[in-house]
Amino acid sequence: MDLSFQEALAAAYKSGGQRTRILSEHWLGSQLYCPNCGNPHIERYRNNRPVGDFFCPACKEDYELKSKRSHFGAKVEDGGYRTMIQCVTENTNPNFFFLNYNARNLIVTDLFIIPAHFFSREMIEERRPLSQTAQRKGWIGCRILLQDIPYAGRIAIVRNGVIEPKADVLERWRRTLFLRSQRDSEAKGWLLHVMRCIEQLDKRQFSLDDVYSFENTLGNAYPGNRHVRAKIRQKLQVLRDSGYLDFVGRGMYRLTDRSS
Repeated sequence: MDLSFQEALAAAYKSGGQRTRILSEHWLGSQLYCPNCGNPHIERYRNNRPVGDFFCPACKEDYELKSKRSHFGAKVEDGGYRTMIQCVTENTNPNFFFLNYNARNLIVTDLFIIPAHFFSREMIEERRPLSQTAQRKGWIGCRILLQDIPYAGRIAIVRNGVIEPKADVLERWRRTLFLRSQRDSEAKGWLLHVMRCIEQLDKRQFSLDDVYSFENTLGNAYPGNRHVRAKIRQKLQVLRDSGYLDFVGRGMYRLTDRSS
């Protein structure tokens, strides 16, 4: 994998945004493999689509690319809110690549991917409609709430200019595929929230009471649910059955290798 952009491809463009788009999209299409199946190349869709820029010709996974010079913050701007919510609800949203590059050397410095199955409705924030004087007046965009994505869903491919082994990337992806069995958006949202709470404990082994400490947080996220503790126990059981956790006994759990 060559981390350098081909600067000559964007020589005819003056806009910085257009240059970044041309260079990053070409790099991704020429250098990157499919993180789902390992196919050596992914391909660019020929026509603009509401969601998705690339696809894998082997396994048909869809991918969207976000590129930026600086590191991504807690929230990332995306496309239309209604379109994204519909895709997340129907489990048709793409996987997302997040790419950082050095503007001086035109080299990829960091690249991570969030698999599509790590998205739920709660992780998509609605923006204010565009003003009546805007060209697309009334249009409503969205933001992806990166801070709500579990760390297990941020799979590094390039880290600080160092390429991660392909086998490690494919394995980390494979460990999370159990989330695809959660077809109901709210059920998956609960599971992802519980995973995030467990990560915040920063413990390899933890107790049920440790997770209960997030009862108010989860209750605020799902105000219509009056049985938060029962829901926590249910999601811990799903994570245990999926091999993400081991039940040690006496209300104790331990993260497995699949969760790292």
